[in-house]
Amino acid sequence: EVQLAESGGGLVQPGGSLRLSCAASGFTFSINDMTWVRQAPGKGLEHVASIGPGSVLKDYSDSVRGRFTISRDNSKNALYLHMATLTTEDTAIYYCAKGWRAVTPRGQGTQVTVSS
Repeated sequence: EVQLAESGGGLVQPGGSLRLSCAASGFTFSINDMTWVRQAPGKGLEHVASIGPGSVLKDYSDSVRGRFTISRDNSKNALYLHMATLTTEDTAIYYCAKGWRAVTPRGQGTQVTVSS
């Protein structure tokens, strides 16, 4: 059974940074693409970033490119999202998902709130 557990969310001021983590289990993490998606209040799921198994291929949405960095540690079955220069528009629940630009299966999410 695929299990994904996000952590690292919280309250941050505009312009700040935050790093999210996702612990994966129940599948062979090292050979799978992984994705971060988010859902802002009252909106649908939005693709944030995807990464290939070897960390060579990466894809970012236009809204986060240049500010967010997706990475992974296959030895730890862990996926990361480093977020910088955060704005109020980045407020959302962030989920990690198995697959390229995937939305399922995904974890329970971690809340990120950008506010002064």
